[in-house]
Formats: sequence, structure tokens, C-alpha cells
Amino acid sequence: MGVMEKFKLQGKVALVTGAGRNLGKGVAISLAEAGADVAVTSRTLSEIQRTEREIKEKGQRALAIRMDVTDLNQVERTVQKIISEFGRIDILVNNAATRSFKSLLEISEKEWRNVIDTNLTGVFFCCKVVGPFMIRQGGGKIINISSRIGLQGMANRVAYCASKGGLIQLTRALALEWAPHNILVNSVAPGLINTPEASKAIREGKAIEIPLKRAGEPEEIVPLIVYLASDACTYMTGEVILIDGGWAVQ
Repeated sequence: MGVMEKFKLQGKVALVTGAGRNLGKGVAISLAEAGADVAVTSRTLSEIQRTEREIKEKGQRALAIRMDVTDLNQVERTVQKIISEFGRIDILVNNAATRSFKSLLEISEKEWRNVIDTNLTGVFFCCKVVGPFMIRQGGGKIINISSRIGLQGMANRVAYCASKGGLIQLTRALALEWAPHNILVNSVAPGLINTPEASKAIREGKAIEIPLKRAGEPEEIVPLIVYLASDACTYMTGEVILIDGGWAVQ
């Protein structure tokens, strides 16, 4: 098989959470462009229905399902529906996330739990439900979207930093647990990405701190995720890959 052939995803089925906009939508569409059929989930049905239409326009099968990753019952029902529709799940991209721009003394218990439940417990639920199907299939790829500040920390982002740091450790532990089942578990840790949610950080001048002097674009992240999902990636697991314009090396 030639090098470029290894990046093709024909015959693969992917599940992308938080796929209604920004990076999640870009990931879902890029996986479809590489040949995968894609199930997309979000709490906002109208957004993922638009993603579903765009995937179908590219000639791939798609399925949009409203799902809250913090609800285990919803995750179980959604995964069963995907299995019934497609027969398998080869790729799981855990992208669904929420943010809080508050310090420890400012953040309420409710806000803390919302961030931790969405960004960390939601990934635990998705892996716990999808994992047994991947084990029976003989393998799979799990890609967890973390963050640069899951590794380095940042003031006034206490819950988000904790959730993304926990996600990195979940990635590493799960990679060890599921390596015998040929399930590769990796994490992508973007830096500042140009999305509406990042506008506050951009306004605060955080982009000036980046060696490349700009925020990244979602389309600069998705090729890495396609690689991790593909047969080009067969010997990497438990890794956390920073893609942040050089921010972390300063």
C-alpha cells in the first residue's frame, strides 16, 4: 500500500461528538472527505443536521443524533443507533466541550461540574460505551481533543484546565489498557484556535504570545486528526500532540 493510500478511510465509520460547528464540524467533514461514513452528535440538533447534509453532499453516509455527552443513557442509545445503522464504529473523536473563563474563587460549584462533566466525564462515557464494540471488532482509533492549557495551565481557566489535564491522563491510561485490543488512543492539544469561543483570548492579546503571532484555524488541526484516524497511524498510542504555533516551547 502506498503512503497516500494509508490515509484513506473508505469502509470506516466515525463518531464525532460536538460536531455542529468549529473544529468538530471540520473534523467530521474531513473524515468524510477521506472516505469515512460519519455519525455526528451535539446538544443542538439544527447544527449537526447542517453537518450531516454537507457530509452527504460529499457522497458519504451520515447520521445526525442529538446527544448530551454528560448523560450516559443518551450515549448508550446513540451508540446503539449508530451500530444499527452502520454496523460498526472504527473511529471515535471526543470533541464535545464547554468552557469557563473564571478563577477558582469566582466559579460556582454548578459551573465547575458542568465543565468537568462535559469535558472529562463525557469522554469517559463515550469511551466506556464505544470501547466494547471496538474490542469485538478487533481494534479502533480514539482521538481526544484536549488543549495546550491541559498541559501548561492558565489563570482564570481553572475548570477548563483541570478538565483538559484530566483528559490527557485518561488518554494515557486508556492507551495502556486497550493496547492489547489494538485500540489506539491519542490526544490532540490545540493552542489558540480562531473560533467564536476563543474571541475573548484573542481580544486579550494572547495571539501576540504565540511565536507565529496568530491564532490557528480549524482547518490547520484536522489533517492531524485524519492521520490519527487512518491506517497511516498504526504505532502511536498514548501520545498528546501539541499543535499551537510554537506557544508551548517558549
